[in-house]
Amino acid sequence: MNMPLALPAETETLMHQEAAQAADVVAAQFARNRDAVAALAARLRTSPPPFVATCARGSSDHAATYAKYLFETQLGVVTASLSPSVGSVYAAPLRLRGALFVAISQSGKSPDLLRNAEAARSAGAHVVALVNVEDSPLAQLADTVIPLGAGPERSVAATKSYLASLAAIAQLAAHWKGDEALLAALDRLPGALRAAWDADWSPLADGLAGAHNLFVLGRGLGLAAAQEAALKFKETCGLHAEAYSSAEVKHGPMALVGAGFPVLVFAQPDETGEGTLALAREFRARGAQVWTAAGQGELPLAPAPHPALAPLLAIQSFYRAINALALRRGHNPDLPPHLNKVTETV
Repeated sequence: MNMPLALPAETETLMHQEAAQAADVVAAQFARNRDAVAALAARLRTSPPPFVATCARGSSDHAATYAKYLFETQLGVVTASLSPSVGSVYAAPLRLRGALFVAISQSGKSPDLLRNAEAARSAGAHVVALVNVEDSPLAQLADTVIPLGAGPERSVAATKSYLASLAAIAQLAAHWKGDEALLAALDRLPGALRAAWDADWSPLADGLAGAHNLFVLGRGLGLAAAQEAALKFKETCGLHAEAYSSAEVKHGPMALVGAGFPVLVFAQPDETGEGTLALAREFRARGAQVWTAAGQGELPLAPAPHPALAPLLAIQSFYRAINALALRRGHNPDLPPHLNKVTETV
């Protein structure tokens, strides 16, 4: 008779240990990459790209969502996600001359990502690789490499490498814009991440221990946090979760929200925040089970040194909570069924 494997203690999972390293990873990354990022930013100011194209999958694609909102709101540069299958399956040539092509990957090995990066370079784009494995094929073909510096990540669920990706994007945006306030905020980000790790999000684990599905909402810069959270619910907890913009959810999906329906809301502390909180209040009035990650929400948010950095803090607090929730539901967050650390799609 096969006996179920014993689950590790909450602080003994690889996910917990690796996510707890994020603040130190980000601090070291900023110091190491400052000159390279400043040089790339100077190039972009001298020869502004007509647009930015991102290419990524999984958690890295959620980082690309953050890049879209950050580059568009802070720099006014149109940023679009390029589907990897356009180049790898359809082999469709794209007009990318002069564009900035940002490929985001932990492993730098996925064949579809590599084919698109090669095609982008051949089409005249400047290829930037945000990659954790510095001797990977992606790093070797890129024009500029921004190492994530997260170190080995053995848990299948990405944590510190995801936060390192967001941090690298924020550092690039700050230097590209020459934004002194954002640059100063980056210096305070590691400390804020440590405070976020200590935040008590236990009500989320308590409330979702027996759940079967939920919505995760965010908007603007906060949408990437919602996307990342929804993925982690699925892969670590076996819990079906769907991420929506708090504006987009009104176009049909909100018909599902009624008494007892679980909703996790990331309220970004910027122009989108009040509308997102208003929707949370509307859902709560319907009897939905709502948790808000906000300054005055059920899930406390560490003070952000800059609104654009708030999504990093929200996800850092979430990672600790989702690790606890996975174990409570009988899942090992390090070993999701049917998944591998490196997914090599074509």
